[in-house]
Amino acid sequence: MAPRTRPRPPPGYSRGLTSDTGWQTGRMAPAAPPLLLAVDGNSLLHRAYHAGSGDGWLDTDGRPMWALHGLVGFIARAAAHLRPAAVLVGFDCPEDSARKRDYPGYKAHRPAKPADLAEQIADAPELLRAAGVCVVVPPAYEADDVLASAAAAARRDGWRSVLMTSDRDAFALIDSSTSVLRVRNGGFAEAVLIDEAALPGVCGVTPGQYRDFAALRGDPSDNLPGVPRFGATTAARLLASFGSVDAVWSALDFHGTHLVREAVGDLATRHLSDPAAREVVARNRRLMRMRADLELPALEAARLPLSMAVMRRALRARAITLGPSLWALTGGTPPADETDPTPELPRWVFRRGLAAPRAPIPGQLSLFGIESLG
Repeated sequence: MAPRTRPRPPPGYSRGLTSDTGWQTGRMAPAAPPLLLAVDGNSLLHRAYHAGSGDGWLDTDGRPMWALHGLVGFIARAAAHLRPAAVLVGFDCPEDSARKRDYPGYKAHRPAKPADLAEQIADAPELLRAAGVCVVVPPAYEADDVLASAAAAARRDGWRSVLMTSDRDAFALIDSSTSVLRVRNGGFAEAVLIDEAALPGVCGVTPGQYRDFAALRGDPSDNLPGVPRFGATTAARLLASFGSVDAVWSALDFHGTHLVREAVGDLATRHLSDPAAREVVARNRRLMRMRADLELPALEAARLPLSMAVMRRALRARAITLGPSLWALTGGTPPADETDPTPELPRWVFRRGLAAPRAPIPGQLSLFGIESLG
């Protein structure tokens, strides 16, 4: 009798718990879906501008460039840690705003931008385009809407996405394939990658509840007041009890006021019972909703790698010389020099106010552990 031969494993199978053939008979392990890095250009320009305003870097023509330098640096460092297959950068439309037409008070309290910041914001899209980066400036809409539409496009095409911003609005876009890389005070070294499992530990609500949470609390930075007595803690407690604002309205309308009172107390319940509260929440939900249907270039148009020669030529025109740090955008390899400007990051530690630091909550990923994205 001929000896029994061991069959070759099909492509994609791995050794493990075996059947009588000697090979694992579970599901095949496909490669991870490609990753899109979608960047909020305005948000990161503001962050870079204020972080470097004391330096006052100018290019050879005397034009301010430190915020542009910081923006490109943010993108390069994120690419070095995330290794995306594609990069897309969105900017606010500078000429028109659908939200301001809807609600004239939207962002109306903001002072005029400093001239050196406004100049860099105006120059950023063309600088990045000249460098080969895929850029979207949607008519009448904002970078947030580009992030929402990019996440939707990635999901449709079977990609994952990471949305890079310093704003919290993008938390509403988190799902099983979408995470948010939030850049905070302290720059990229303090950035944190927040996924679906992490958000409840960050603000007490799920991604699907985040827009209701923000609508109750309001957003002073956009001149959108919330319901009186509803800060982050009270809003999260209400949504933990009812799931959504619509369920709260139903409770108030159909003899469930005592349940609302049990959740948030007498004073907050009285404010919620005021008809004006429903108008405030409806307005905020409407204005905070991000469009996920903007027309974007195909993801393939945003594919990496970019041309190092093209990038360097465009950046040097503004005296930006990042050199080796562009390796992940241009298909290079990590520099071996210890002075590499994209070193590994320490594990991020979540802090509440001035409380003692503690370990990151499950799902709240440091960039050091990026492989957890799967």
